[in-house]
Amino acid sequence: MSRPATTLTGRERTFGADEIIVSKTDPKGRITYANEVFVRISGYSEDELLGQPHCLVRHPEMPRCVFQFMWDTLKGGQEIFAYVVNRSKNGDHYWVFAHVTPTFDVSETILGFHSNRRVPDVRSVARVKGVYAALCREEQRFENPKQQVSAGMPALHAFLESEKTTYEELVFSL
Repeated sequence: MSRPATTLTGRERTFGADEIIVSKTDPKGRITYANEVFVRISGYSEDELLGQPHCLVRHPEMPRCVFQFMWDTLKGGQEIFAYVVNRSKNGDHYWVFAHVTPTFDVSETILGFHSNRRVPDVRSVARVKGVYAALCREEQRFENPKQQVSAGMPALHAFLESEKTTYEELVFSL
């Protein structure tokens, strides 16, 4: 399996406003489906994506605490919308406006997750970059990813409290 480039290129990849990046994962976040747009934008082949953890495309400028917040929401059986920056295989990046939902069986057990990602509004991305940069600075005070999340979550909640908003309201206000 090819791992993502360790060097970031600084180049942004884009996809069409009429295109949707679609993926599905199992309950542990391993990719079970990737549409052609996801394959093309990520730079991975379908075979390279399937069975891999979705964090394969995690960009280091994406706060770990936001992903933790997303997972907590999804595992609680709720949908979530989020602005996300991902990393392509070659080190390029791409921004998305993600809508992620849990998939349930008849007894309401979560079978996995379904994500549709669209082209985000550039003004919203510009605004969320500042929030994410501040959260990343807080997380980067620690080397261990678990410690980073532990530092980032209170910072995320403090930011939301200072803005007198919820994460969902923040996302839709950008």
